[in-house]
Amino acid sequence: MASDTATGSATATSHQFQAEVAKLLHLMVHSVYSDRDVFLRELISNAADALDKLRYEAIAQPELLEGQPGLTITITPDKEGRTLTIADSGIGMSGQELIDNLGTIAKSGTQAFVEQVKAKQGDVPLIGQFGIGFYSAFIVAGTVDVISRRAGSEEAYRWSSGGAGSFTVTPAESAPRGASIILHLRDDALEFLEDWKIESVVRTYSDHIAHPIMLAVGNGTAKQINSASAIWTRPKSDITPEQHKEFFGHISGSYSDPALTLHYRAEGRNEYTVLLYVPGERPFDLYDPERRGRQKLYVKRVYIADDVELLPAYLRFVRGVIDSEDMPLNISREMLQNNPQVAAIRKAVTGKVLSELRKLSETDDAAYARLWEIYGPVLKEGLYEDMERRDQLHELVRFRSTRSDWVSLKDYIAGLQENQTAIYYLTAEDITRAKASPQLEGYKARGVEVLLLTDPVDSFWVRTALGYDGKPFKPVTQGSADLDLIKLKDGAKADAADDAATAVLNAALKQALGDKVKDVRASTRLTTSAVCIVNDSMMDRTLEKLLSRQKDSGISVSAPVLEVNPGHPLIKALAALVKARGAGAVEDAAQLLLDQAFIIEGEQVPDPTGFAKRLTDVMTKALG
Repeated sequence: MASDTATGSATATSHQFQAEVAKLLHLMVHSVYSDRDVFLRELISNAADALDKLRYEAIAQPELLEGQPGLTITITPDKEGRTLTIADSGIGMSGQELIDNLGTIAKSGTQAFVEQVKAKQGDVPLIGQFGIGFYSAFIVAGTVDVISRRAGSEEAYRWSSGGAGSFTVTPAESAPRGASIILHLRDDALEFLEDWKIESVVRTYSDHIAHPIMLAVGNGTAKQINSASAIWTRPKSDITPEQHKEFFGHISGSYSDPALTLHYRAEGRNEYTVLLYVPGERPFDLYDPERRGRQKLYVKRVYIADDVELLPAYLRFVRGVIDSEDMPLNISREMLQNNPQVAAIRKAVTGKVLSELRKLSETDDAAYARLWEIYGPVLKEGLYEDMERRDQLHELVRFRSTRSDWVSLKDYIAGLQENQTAIYYLTAEDITRAKASPQLEGYKARGVEVLLLTDPVDSFWVRTALGYDGKPFKPVTQGSADLDLIKLKDGAKADAADDAATAVLNAALKQALGDKVKDVRASTRLTTSAVCIVNDSMMDRTLEKLLSRQKDSGISVSAPVLEVNPGHPLIKALAALVKARGAGAVEDAAQLLLDQAFIIEGEQVPDPTGFAKRLTDVMTKALG
């Protein structure tokens, strides 16, 4: 919503902030932050991005730099006016871009940010993670003005807001190219007008910025207060962990320590420098379906793009920079997607990232386990997306199992039982249901380890898995258990059963249940439970349930096989009842057994009312 008000000879257009921005501004103004330096770090980072964008556009349009060739960031403190100005000579913004960029936040996760800050009481490092750096200005400023002229245009505009829910946009008489952010500081933020404070913040957080950051010191002079060298061009030995942390924060918005750093230079057919980081914390948009690569592509230190898929989607959590020495500077973004040099870099860097992850898994189990808990479900996407690197990924994957918290495929194979010919797994919707599944009983009794797969992606990749080390992957919930050749552990024994009586009972149960089940059969996988359900279809039951929830999938959950434990006292008693009184004596019992099997697997009973009535009747008879 906008309205016009007269302001001298110019017309000011008033606008309301997007609802989420209004909440954010209220939080910025009224919350207490432990480290307010964050605002300067964020505004400098935004200014650097504006300079990078202009440098890229100027490759095709050199005239954009006419009259003002320098690309700098200038910080000007004004103690008399109590203002701090952060100006850049970058791409700038038009009037409409000021409205769009500073009045709304599209898919930035602002609501998630607000909720986290409320919960954590001012966890300042969260700010950069949500793409809301500009609004951090209101931590120290009562009013913020932005004067901007877009490169190539003669029209300038002023954006103004007091952070109270609205802002105005007014034509400005004149302005240099780029943007100047003018902060009218609050009384408790006047320390940011001191040269020593500004220099300290810049050295701590922004020294790595590859553009000169100038501090105006009066009389029309300024001095540079950062080193202004691209960190990835420096020798590895010259970069401290603190400098890596700050650069990682600059490119990722996460101001924690990176969990893994890759810095190297590739030479040969393609020459390029790589500086990549694996975040130690889960990015808030890790599962965003529109999320793409988060690696910045440079050519000879000139920023080109950050939406080129330099790594496959299953490595989308990796952040950093790849700087090519031999790619043409004037390459278009459209050409990049099919460029053979980009494809070669992508292949080589992907292999390097996987290799470094493997090294970490071999040298620091605890550190790798922490990373796997965060990124495991994403890495497993590669098991069905990237056939070329499946063997590398097999070395990286870890699984929860009936025997350990995290087990590698290599360790699983080392623990195979005598006559075990497959890697057994169970898919489930969560680990609690998986561990409680009766499907596992026969395997546990024989000491056979079962992988517990509880991520949605597991139901997909395992269908196309060809196996590992010559052993196929086999679900414990499909087909027969195939355990006859594996001996029971010492102390375990199977209860004796009357096979003939069980066969008669199974026929009676099948008759009573009809098309609710595909079949009823004796089980070798059960040792303590009376019944369980399994699938005989080609598709895993967990996958069937996942796909059946998708609109227009055309897939429904198939009728299961009901397996009964011939040695269980209940099954023996029912078999005796059928022998004495015929198949009709177990009609209600058949329905109860099937409902019980559904409940054990964490599934909804198909007919809750019928289940309750039958259970009530059984209890009444038992008590009467």
